[in-house]
Amino acid sequence: MLKPEPGIRPYLGVVIVSVIAWLAFTLPDHPAAIGWSAFARLPLEWPLLILLLLVVPRVLRKPTAVLGGLLLLTILFLKIADIGTKSAFERPFNPYLDAKMLADGWNLMSGTVGTLAALTGVVAAILGLVLVLAVFLIAARWLAAMPRPARSWLVILLAAIVLIGGLASFLGTPRVEARIPSYLSARLALIIRSVEDMHVFETALAKGEGPRAGAGLFSRVENKDVVFLFVESYGRSALEDPRYADTTRPRLTSIQAEIERAGLASASAWTTSPTVGGLSWLAHGTLLSGLWIDSQARYDRLMISSQPSLNRLFSEAGWKSVAAMPAITMDWPEAAYYGYRQVLAAADLGYRGKPFNWVTMPDQYTLSAFERLGRDPARAAGEKVMAEVALISSHAPWTPVATLVDWADVGDGRIFNTQAESGDPPSVVWADPERVRRQYIQTIDYSLETLGSYMGRFGDDTVFVILGDHQPATIITGPNASRAVPIHVVSSDRYLVESFEAQGFTAGMIPGAQTREWRMDEMRQVLIDRFSAP
Repeated sequence: MLKPEPGIRPYLGVVIVSVIAWLAFTLPDHPAAIGWSAFARLPLEWPLLILLLLVVPRVLRKPTAVLGGLLLLTILFLKIADIGTKSAFERPFNPYLDAKMLADGWNLMSGTVGTLAALTGVVAAILGLVLVLAVFLIAARWLAAMPRPARSWLVILLAAIVLIGGLASFLGTPRVEARIPSYLSARLALIIRSVEDMHVFETALAKGEGPRAGAGLFSRVENKDVVFLFVESYGRSALEDPRYADTTRPRLTSIQAEIERAGLASASAWTTSPTVGGLSWLAHGTLLSGLWIDSQARYDRLMISSQPSLNRLFSEAGWKSVAAMPAITMDWPEAAYYGYRQVLAAADLGYRGKPFNWVTMPDQYTLSAFERLGRDPARAAGEKVMAEVALISSHAPWTPVATLVDWADVGDGRIFNTQAESGDPPSVVWADPERVRRQYIQTIDYSLETLGSYMGRFGDDTVFVILGDHQPATIITGPNASRAVPIHVVSSDRYLVESFEAQGFTAGMIPGAQTREWRMDEMRQVLIDRFSAP
């Protein structure tokens, strides 16, 4: 691997260990902080580590080097993971909660850039970390063989750097500090808080929130289908960010006019999602359970609980509970918790067209298949439907962008093949952040246009509840964006819609800037109350 002259090795070892340690200790843990200036500081951990490798007894040199290498590897891994999770979800990486998300991350990555490219990236990352560790251990062995008197002079120099640097840090000198102890202790504290949070959640589960049975509920909508539609990445920024508002607000105004012509009324508000950038199922679980599900651990615990889902309450009250989930491509044991009578996963929806990269099928096909496979059979059997439908055309990578076709031409979806093969691949689109943003809002516009056309065509005797699952990633919203998403209630029952307005919703399809913002777990009870009011 490395075969320099024996006399040079100790000095080369100092350089290599210093470079690896400096990188690990100064690498930012947030994507916005990455830049040359982030590395232009003196981490006091650097001279301490080299000093330790030099002064430990010979018998302890190897285990000390191994422990030092593993420490640096752990720090690098955590910081790289932080950069990823903060880019996607605006939060640090949590080893306790996030380990189970690796499979979901792989599914998204492979669906976005392709299996081969994703596998290459994963293997390269693993090999890169292993290589860093191997090079560090070799360099540490060379460093430990530093001859005298060079060893003594280096120890004196490093000790002086530690003393002077420590004093400078104590006096508040910028760019001289030791961050790693607080970084690691904060990570440990995060894990401890996560464990404690699960105890809090267990208490909430034991207490239960809202009604425990569906009998006697939903009298206000007893003769209607009730359809919940989650729109992927449809957040408050889509309506209020100047980069997107000029597209979304006119579309919502157009939808309002379209559904009013069909005899439907609407009211809108804001609701706060428990997640951002992804993990849509946390938002679904929060709204439908009435409990705040902001982590995979909470979600997993909810799935084996007796807390009744909103779907199950409707089912107990006489509705046929249906799920249309075009993103579900594998076994879905969680469906048992929700209590669906019919699950239409990707394979069940009968799509014969080509996928739109990660997106298995366009929203128009999902809605058309839901009508054909879910609502039509229920109507024929004289049953009412309560449905949960996930619309995923606005899911990353936002290419290609689907377009609306005549509903009569949807068929088995092959009409969308030309659209699925159009546009540039994700690797081209994502090379330009501005283009990513443009295509994001184009997919939101498509989903909303599709919904407007769908409600105008299929809205008889139906109550629609439309909401975003979460805000998109920070590449779309920028940092520190609101976690709120729009929620719209649409129905031909004007008195029902007006009851939402009395609750604080804004009339129409555009919620006002000052319209009340409910937490998504609280919104469940608001919906139950309005649907059950005499």
